[in-house]
Amino acid sequence: MIKTGHRSSSAAEDYLERIQELIDAKGYARVVDIAESLGISQASVTNMVKRLDVEGLLHHEKYRGLILTDEGERIARAISHRHKILTDFLRLMGVSAQEVERDVEGMEHHLSASSLEVIEALFKELSSNKALLDKIKVASKHSNLP
Repeated sequence: MIKTGHRSSSAAEDYLERIQELIDAKGYARVVDIAESLGISQASVTNMVKRLDVEGLLHHEKYRGLILTDEGERIARAISHRHKILTDFLRLMGVSAQEVERDVEGMEHHLSASSLEVIEALFKELSSNKALLDKIKVASKHSNLP
């Protein structure tokens, strides 16, 4: 996780992830695009972009765009990878799309690398073992968990 000023590292990671997604999709990321995609003000985005620039995670050229540093890109890709693993795992387990989205956003920033490795290994095993997957799905529907 990263620390940026008084803001949570989760927020900074969300920005880095979104910037990388925009760069991958469009070839560039601008403050206006980030604000629109996150549903927040351009002023809020500008403040975070300045902090990320000071932290050495991106370069912001006024009126041009944002470029992630090697470290910023590493963090963004790691968050995207976590997001994908958790999303794929919860979908495999039959969790509704709405719950998956909400839960992944809550989990992705607070999961250790070792826990993520366990979830990824479990996902791979369950993906190739339908009988075990079905057994777990049946068991989870009869548990006392909410």
